[in-house]
Amino acid sequence: MDFALFSHVPWPEGSEPKQIYDDITEEFLLGEELGFKSAWIAEHHFTRYGLGAAPMVLASNLLAKTTTLRLGFAVLVSPLHLPARLAEEIATLDILSGGRVNVGFGRGAAGSEYNVANVPGEESQARFQESITMVEGLWTNKNYSFQGEHYKITNANLVPQPVQSPHPPIYIAATRTKATQEFVAGSGHPLLIGVVLDTEDAIALCHTIIDLAKTKGKNMTMGQIPFFRYFYVAETEEQARADSKPALDWNLDMIQWRRTFETGSEVWDKMEDFRKTRTELPPSYDYLYENRAFIGSPDQIIAKIKALQNEGIETFGCNFSFGGMPQEKVTKSMRLFAKEVMPAFK
Repeated sequence: MDFALFSHVPWPEGSEPKQIYDDITEEFLLGEELGFKSAWIAEHHFTRYGLGAAPMVLASNLLAKTTTLRLGFAVLVSPLHLPARLAEEIATLDILSGGRVNVGFGRGAAGSEYNVANVPGEESQARFQESITMVEGLWTNKNYSFQGEHYKITNANLVPQPVQSPHPPIYIAATRTKATQEFVAGSGHPLLIGVVLDTEDAIALCHTIIDLAKTKGKNMTMGQIPFFRYFYVAETEEQARADSKPALDWNLDMIQWRRTFETGSEVWDKMEDFRKTRTELPPSYDYLYENRAFIGSPDQIIAKIKALQNEGIETFGCNFSFGGMPQEKVTKSMRLFAKEVMPAFK
């Protein structure tokens, strides 16, 4: 079992972006020291949900300060980018890092982000598929031409080319949209499982897409799929629950809040005001604890990860730094994980 880190780099009220960036850097450096194989960041725009607005800049800084850790995107929202420019930037990053880049693509989930980018939401699926096809084509072909509904390029030669052959590993996120599932299954690239699905549903989705891929002549396995969960381990279950509840509550409230915006965002408003005026609640902490997040004592965590391992999962990603979890708790949990949980999978 390989272990990974993940963060959408949340920015709660009362904290400063510079400190958030310093904290994620410390987390990823510690992760490299403790034996994590990769670390992944998410792209988000115009929201406190995540400070991944300039993912290439953030990734470049993180890769410059690490030596063996692979840096992944989970995910880049490809419809918000010019595909040729995206191909260039990732290739440059791949060279500068000595080939330590993993690339996850996704459609995203926030209408407000599409609005700011002036991309109609109804075009997201077509742009998503075309952009990934075009990026991969530029990485692997000389004199590459592409004609799609939204993107066109003629006789192009990408400079520079990535150093990984044939290109940096590509992963594609999917949830319930059938068109996205069909595209992933036929792409030849592994699925990527984020933190937003319940674990049972996520495992079922893995099997669905693997079976669908077989019908398209593609060989996808469970072992290729990075599988991420909200994550926290403490000496006891009681301590883990007490430490993680405020952060997980913030995270789920933020997801609910930002979905209420088609234009603008929540950045200059107060979450407490939203909490007082909303008319429905997101999933409860107890529900997430039972069905989605991996939170508990070392023995409980080992059992949960072994259950995934029995399903064939070989890369498990820990989202330690969700919802403004205090940095000292993040690093303490990481060290406990390395001491008490990792040895069970060697």
